[in-house]
Amino acid sequence: MRKVIGIGETILDIIFQNNQPSVAVPGGSVFNGMISLGRMGADVSFISETGNDRVGNTILEFMRENNLTTEYMSVFPDGKSPVSLAFLDENSDAEYLFYKDYPAQRLDVVFPKIQEDDIVVFGSYFALNPVLREKVVEFLELAKERKAIIYYDPNFRSTHKDEAMRLTSTIIENLEYAHIVRGSIEDFENMYKLNEVDRIYKEKIQFYCPNFLCTNGAEDISLRTRTIAKEYPVEPLKTVSNIGAGDNFNAGLIYGLLKYNILYRELDTLSEAQWDKIVECGMEFSAEVCRTFSNSVSSEFAALKSIYFR
Repeated sequence: MRKVIGIGETILDIIFQNNQPSVAVPGGSVFNGMISLGRMGADVSFISETGNDRVGNTILEFMRENNLTTEYMSVFPDGKSPVSLAFLDENSDAEYLFYKDYPAQRLDVVFPKIQEDDIVVFGSYFALNPVLREKVVEFLELAKERKAIIYYDPNFRSTHKDEAMRLTSTIIENLEYAHIVRGSIEDFENMYKLNEVDRIYKEKIQFYCPNFLCTNGAEDISLRTRTIAKEYPVEPLKTVSNIGAGDNFNAGLIYGLLKYNILYRELDTLSEAQWDKIVECGMEFSAEVCRTFSNSVSSEFAALKSIYFR
């Protein structure tokens, strides 16, 4: 079976509604999508780090419950596992406060074996952080050499907007590694002060990576490749929380790549009909996660959809 291998942060999200804590769930941008794919029965590995404390133990146990091995987790003895407070507004969008206390030694892990046509997922500030960069690049080089499909979600939050200029060369390097880039309009406003999909693709993405998807909340999803320019309308939805929407759109796209057996050598020549089916999977996963406080798709949804992996 083809593997999905993610690298990113783990964090405990404490979600507030009307300034009251509603639920605490393990999270992290890449992590959320990996949990969904684990629930679906995909062969998933996740590379990350957490503390040797109660929060860290909660995260590790949550991974095991959802079919993710903890073999590639670095558990640090000093420092504390990170926590975020997510305050939901009237549109179910979150404003975050992060609490982090990392040790000097970071991401001390051995990488899983990567084979051709496996799918590697990376993104967020984790993929830009100078402290982690050497290890991230080592992993991406390995994935590139083995001809894995590399999927990049910049997930560039407004908290790092002031660093965008300084991080430009690292962002470009990430785009060069990627075979698929999926970002939100908000990401590109924060990185480049751009909010028009065609300009973003032509000026910032196309030269480095030919396959680009752009999401924009409840607005259309845009697909741009060398031969296709298409918009996909998003069905109206009563939303409980948008926290995992983009992460699970990623998970759905990856599920689509696996379900329809899209291989590394085929990726740049996919037809519109193939992309339609893959994007539909992304939209289904994203819609499902918006209906609850969970950061990942429900076990019930997974039971209905996971027949491909049996």
